[in-house]
Amino acid sequence: MNSTVLHDSYKSNVLEAVSFLKKKIQRRPDVILVLGTGLGGLVDQIKPDLVLSYKSIPHFPSSTVVSHTGNLIFGSLGKKYVAVLQGRFHFYEGYSARQVAFPVRVLSLLGPEILLVSNASGGLNPGYLPGTVMIIKDHLNFIPDNPLRGPNEEEWGPRFPDCSSIYDPGLIEIAQSSAKKTGLENIKTGTYVAIPGPSLETPAETRYLRNCGADAVGMSTVPEVLVGVHAGMKVLGLSLVANVNDPDNQQPIRVEDVLKEAEKAMVKFQTLVVDILKSI
Repeated sequence: MNSTVLHDSYKSNVLEAVSFLKKKIQRRPDVILVLGTGLGGLVDQIKPDLVLSYKSIPHFPSSTVVSHTGNLIFGSLGKKYVAVLQGRFHFYEGYSARQVAFPVRVLSLLGPEILLVSNASGGLNPGYLPGTVMIIKDHLNFIPDNPLRGPNEEEWGPRFPDCSSIYDPGLIEIAQSSAKKTGLENIKTGTYVAIPGPSLETPAETRYLRNCGADAVGMSTVPEVLVGVHAGMKVLGLSLVANVNDPDNQQPIRVEDVLKEAEKAMVKFQTLVVDILKSI
């Protein structure tokens, strides 16, 4: 099957999902909010109008990760009307980058202006501590795929989107101001690197990623961000550092510990996100 046929099928699937959602929602969302590993508890702060299982939405992928609930929620949070992806998809699950970013592509066509992505990550910067919230200022994409690969849909965005300020500087300033206002500690700005996974980093890989200039590493986020920028949205990224990797004294990394650290930092994370949304 050639790339044009694949693209036509993809476009048809996107438009079918958009049509389905337009019949369900009462108003367009202001913000798309993507909740990563262990951060799904933020939905408790939302006043929901509509909750849809991913399985009920045409052509949405199915998440195979236990900690990702798999709901799309429309409602109010921090004085904004939000579309919340409670759980995401990953390249390591067997999806292409285009499939990983499918929900953001669909939601982008509903008219939101801002994409706020979150994830749990491993710290690479030795100055970080477990529980640090890193405001993402830049990223490295080591996932061997790009959701914009293939024929470009000009109505959705440019063939070659500019990524010189891929994470919006104005939103980064708002996030920094919100962190100060709410008295949060261990707030940093840094560079996130996305790797394919699912295997966690070896000491040599950890050292290499540090040398590449990355402050935190994870297996998500970048495909959705690329689609968000392509769609013309302003993007803000927040990464919860669950552990810090020392390549000279590497300790076993367990997903259970990542989830536990994310849960411990949930109140801090919720406070920050809500204040950011109020300040936008």
